Amino acid sequence: MPEHILIAVAWPYANAEIHVGNITGSHLPGDIVARYHRLKGNRVLMVSGSDAHGTPITLRADNEGTTPEAVYKRFHESFLALFQQLGIHYDLFTTTHTANHFKVAQTMFLALKDNGFLFAKKSLQWYSPASGKFLPDRYVEGTCYLCGAEGARSDQCDACGNVLDPEKLLNPRSKIDGSTPELRETEHFYLDLSKLEPQVADFLRTRQEYWRETVIGESLRKIESEGLKPRSITRDLDWGIPVPLEGWQEKRLYVWFEAVIGYLSAAIEWAQLQQQPQAWEDWWTNPEARAFYFIGKDNIFFHTALWPAELMGAGERFMERFAGETKKQLVLPYDVPANQFMNLEKKKISGSRNWAVWGRDFLTRYDPDPLRYYLTINMPETRDSDWSWEEFVQRNNSELVGTWGNLANRVLSFAYKHWQGRVPQPGELRPGDLALLETVRSGFARVGSLIDRVQLRAALQEALRLAAEVNKYLDQTAPWFEVKEDKAQAAKSIYTAMQAINMLKVLFAPFLPFSSQKLHEYLGYETPLFGEPYTETVHDDLGKHTALRLRPQEKTWWAPEELVPGTPFQKPKPLFRKLEPAIAEEERARLGN
Repeated sequence: MPEHILIAVAWPYANAEIHVGNITGSHLPGDIVARYHRLKGNRVLMVSGSDAHGTPITLRADNEGTTPEAVYKRFHESFLALFQQLGIHYDLFTTTHTANHFKVAQTMFLALKDNGFLFAKKSLQWYSPASGKFLPDRYVEGTCYLCGAEGARSDQCDACGNVLDPEKLLNPRSKIDGSTPELRETEHFYLDLSKLEPQVADFLRTRQEYWRETVIGESLRKIESEGLKPRSITRDLDWGIPVPLEGWQEKRLYVWFEAVIGYLSAAIEWAQLQQQPQAWEDWWTNPEARAFYFIGKDNIFFHTALWPAELMGAGERFMERFAGETKKQLVLPYDVPANQFMNLEKKKISGSRNWAVWGRDFLTRYDPDPLRYYLTINMPETRDSDWSWEEFVQRNNSELVGTWGNLANRVLSFAYKHWQGRVPQPGELRPGDLALLETVRSGFARVGSLIDRVQLRAALQEALRLAAEVNKYLDQTAPWFEVKEDKAQAAKSIYTAMQAINMLKVLFAPFLPFSSQKLHEYLGYETPLFGEPYTETVHDDLGKHTALRLRPQEKTWWAPEELVPGTPFQKPKPLFRKLEPAIAEEERARLGN
């Protein structure tokens, strides 16, 4: 019976281009897991979108003298182009600035209020006399009162990773003009997380057996040491989602509260675009569905504690308000396989200093699969990793080209030449031939299990190890020499190698979809491995936005499929390009300029 798999990927702020740290942090691992489950025949829904309401967008708009809407739309279009070029196959990549998202977020707010988890309270917030308005948290920087680091935002310190009480920030200054803000009284709604703390802690303990220690450890330690305290979920802003209460329309829902609701609203929008308005419930109210959240380590607590708290607090009331249905609750996260950070040449990635490898810029000079390969084999799953241009070139040449690409090209080229472009007739296979095919065939269970547990580095390494086993087999059978003495024996060797390559093609497909599709076609297949992405203009009450969507694939492939002897196949071309070592120095020279 097919499973329902929700792949929820972190929503990037639409204020800057996406770099390799962002890609390997969330988008790529989400895509790999989604592709595996699609190949296996499970019902996958992969969603995300541009976070249009965060203060990074309004900051950039202020600096550019334009509007937040103009900023988010510009970067949103850039994201769509990158994902299509890199093969990140979203069922829907949308935006938080849609009428649908407004409605879903406001319904979540009202459900929490109905259930007694919201309260209004007056508090002190930073106010800028110079600009005559309250300042969002990211507009105020100063000294962290916990660790002493400079440049801490008033709501979070990146140096120590702690969530901060804004009014406790030391030496505050406005990012708009450098002026000193002052604390003034204002009223906001708070989510009473203290009431939900026992439920959240119990939920986390049920996940201890299979969540990464870097995720479960941080989450439980924070709750056990600090507890869950009420947090404000509204702000004095003019850009964002209005609070849906009389007298509160001038205030907006705080972005930390409403952006995570995007995982739900995107699923609902997808169902509406499918003209199956209730289809989203297969992933969101089905207790058997599994929801995976792909994020970076800076967002762990939001997704392991605060988002589950929102879902628990809304309870059945959300479905009653939104869909008029009773006795249905929204499913909690099944896994939050948060990645650590990727650095660059031993230094922290910094967009402002141009110390970054930008996704779209990379793809103007290189192919997408080498990027996907290096970001996966070097993925920061349990600790920070480092992008090294020298290592990128070395791994491309020795592993991607040397171990896998050369294997596929030399076997298919040899077969095309000596068997006139048809799969050889092998006759009865020898014990060694059968043993190799069984070795590769067993890889489906091993690689699949690793991907399902989101151990993607190990899964790719296992696929590469199996390719190396085929190379060893060819070194032993030596069909290049065998064909001169006994073509029938050479046919057995080449047929066996082609069968193994046909299986390896599928094992590599979640990681290397472009080259796997090429190889799929070289082997004579006409039905593609995956569905086709496309963009669509969506109209709603807020205007129009562009969404990235995916046509479903026609069949599933996660099972060994045999090539039929005598079947014609195409003359192959090399799957990957060998890179010159000098590239590393050339690319390092681009950094920081």
